[in-house]
Amino acid sequence: MNQTINTPLPGLHRTRIKVCGLTREADVDAAVAAGVDALGFVLYAKSPRAVSPQRAAELARRLPPFVTPVLLFVNETVANISAACAQVPGALLQFHGDETPQDCQAASVASHRPYLRAARIPLGAAGRDFDLLKFAQDYSQAQGILLDAQVDGYGGGGHTFNWSLLPPNVNAHLVLSGGLSAANVTEGILQLRPRCLSLAVDISSGVEVPGQKGIKNPNKIREFVTAVRQADFHFNSAKL
Repeated sequence: MNQTINTPLPGLHRTRIKVCGLTREADVDAAVAAGVDALGFVLYAKSPRAVSPQRAAELARRLPPFVTPVLLFVNETVANISAACAQVPGALLQFHGDETPQDCQAASVASHRPYLRAARIPLGAAGRDFDLLKFAQDYSQAQGILLDAQVDGYGGGGHTFNWSLLPPNVNAHLVLSGGLSAANVTEGILQLRPRCLSLAVDISSGVEVPGQKGIKNPNKIREFVTAVRQADFHFNSAKL
């Protein structure tokens, strides 16, 4: 390679990182210090990681420029979504329930915010039957499709679906979630990055204190970010 250090390398990929299920100031600060790109706040009362819109606003006010707050909803009304967005400027929406494309678009328009749509991939061999191409087409107005494992409830179960069963070419920006950790995120990035327009990762239980949902471990956050950056290095090195 004859390029100087100041010359940009074409086509290099940087995986965006979101930590979800934040409930405490210390964890928000730790995630920001580790270099994450987005922080998720769960506005679903039945979740053990749930916070109120007011609490989400308090936590989001700690974020510096260019770190994005994400508000996670499950089968919520447009009115409540808009009210929550009014309290958290610049937040991205994430729909994790049974929302139709029309539901998502109506909330996006009403709140003037882009959105992510979660796809719940069945565990094991059943994952082969999930039509991700159709799902991505149905939700083509989404900024990205978040891939999570199908478990009881709506996400945060810490289970990993079979990544190898996903289609080889998906015309969408994907966010890999479900059972991620510093130990397996490299494999996930290397498997999925070639299959989509871009790839981000989303972690919650994988950086938590064992048995304490919503309480994050700063060391685990740092280890996860380091593993993602190492995966990017390996992926980009293979392209050069």
